[in-house]
Amino acid sequence: MAFVALPCRSPPKLTVTMLRTFLHGVAAMQNPEAHFNEAFARTVDIGNTIADQDQQADLWDIADGMLAGALQFWLYSRQPCGDANCEDCAPLSTAQSRMTELKRLIDQFAAESEYFHTPQDQNVGRA
Repeated sequence: MAFVALPCRSPPKLTVTMLRTFLHGVAAMQNPEAHFNEAFARTVDIGNTIADQDQQADLWDIADGMLAGALQFWLYSRQPCGDANCEDCAPLSTAQSRMTELKRLIDQFAAESEYFHTPQDQNVGRA
């Protein structure tokens, strides 16, 4: 689905400022916070690179594509192993439980972002 590009979709370059404060399901990794931060930073860099390469690109289309790819990878990484008795997979062993966790993470990461609230939000008080 193509979206019509609007002039207001040209904000300054996104910067990486959110640090990972929540570790979940990564106990086996040697340095999960570093892995999270690297993946986060590289994703932002990819978006900026795509936008820089095509000044006419619609930032919403870029962001939607990046989100779709991130969701695909997240869902792939959360597939249960197939062992009905696996304690590690039990919390995410159904599509509904995976969606519940995904929505929880979306709420958390959005709230932690410096871009969650902006001065241009319609519900911002003005004096």
